[in-house]
Amino acid sequence: MVTVGEELDRAVQGAFTRPVPKSAGAQMRYLIKRHGGRTMPVAELLGISRRTVERYVRNQIKRPRPELADRLEREVRARWQPQIRAKAKQAAATTSGIMIDVQARFGYTAAAGSTDQARLRHLTLALPPRHAARLLQAQKAGTAEDDLREIAAEALGEVYFRDGGRRAHGLEVELKDIVDLQFEL
Repeated sequence: MVTVGEELDRAVQGAFTRPVPKSAGAQMRYLIKRHGGRTMPVAELLGISRRTVERYVRNQIKRPRPELADRLEREVRARWQPQIRAKAKQAAATTSGIMIDVQARFGYTAAAGSTDQARLRHLTLALPPRHAARLLQAQKAGTAEDDLREIAAEALGEVYFRDGGRRAHGLEVELKDIVDLQFEL
């Protein structure tokens, strides 16, 4: 299932200027560097022994088991190029906004006499900086996925369905059954 939080992370990762380390040894060395040169916090973070971390650092072990490889890559990506990540988020929240490409079922709560039946739509829109800022701040605060989806639905409702307040007054938009979702900073 596609989640708003994961897709926001993926969009921010698109701003990286250097590739993320590929080998397990390089990834371990990077995590150790980020943790002040200490192996124990890295071992606890990954759920492995300190000795195993040291073996990866010395390239005595080169191929981690699949679940460790996934955890390792996820933790490295989450910490990779923090300044570039911060600049990209700042630019999206203040000047450039964020592009959203979504294919999902949209439901409506509207005035009497209009249809509120949910329909599958494919939308590609530029969300203004205030909506990008709200999404990124909510994600940083650890907001639940359902709430992130609601914030995205409110942004789409204002920008696309209500056209910035020029039409469909009182229309409430719900984002349901996401088929595909992508953000771009």
